[in-house]
Amino acid sequence: MDVWNGIFHSIQDFVDQGGPVLWVIFVTCSLLWLLILERIWYLHIAWPRRASQIIAQWNARSDCRTWRARKIREATVSEVNMQLHSVLPLIKVLVALCPLLGLLGTVLGMIGVFEVIAVSGNDDAQAMARGVYRATIPTMAGLVVALTGIYFTVRLRQVADRETSRLMDRLPLHEQSTATVAGY
Repeated sequence: MDVWNGIFHSIQDFVDQGGPVLWVIFVTCSLLWLLILERIWYLHIAWPRRASQIIAQWNARSDCRTWRARKIREATVSEVNMQLHSVLPLIKVLVALCPLLGLLGTVLGMIGVFEVIAVSGNDDAQAMARGVYRATIPTMAGLVVALTGIYFTVRLRQVADRETSRLMDRLPLHEQSTATVAGY
């Protein structure tokens, strides 16, 4: 219990030093990671089952060569592509928002520095240094969250593109379908 209490107090001290913008960055970070974890779960747990169902439905078709079959294949692949990429635009927005929130914290912190200068003049260097330090914490936090989000955004997009391509390869356009479900 003391360990959790110590962690909580450390986080509380960090947020107190960085200002209220850190709470907004924390909420944004939590939402970002919730969406990233959902995509990881979908791509590694739910998607293989869904892909197997789609391949089995395609293999059960009597024709895989007509114009209609080609259009059904295109529509299926397009729908799958949308499903695989569904949350990625929102993740990108949250990644782009984090540095901006950090800059907002910097601006608010620098306003605090200027207030100290206005009240005490230029003679309180330590108070100005504390204000500058407080101003840099939200920027750092926003950038750290954005960098981790960028990595996973790129990686999730690559996996979604690869899975779309794999599905397209497993839905052949010929009379007797030989695609196997074992690839998933």
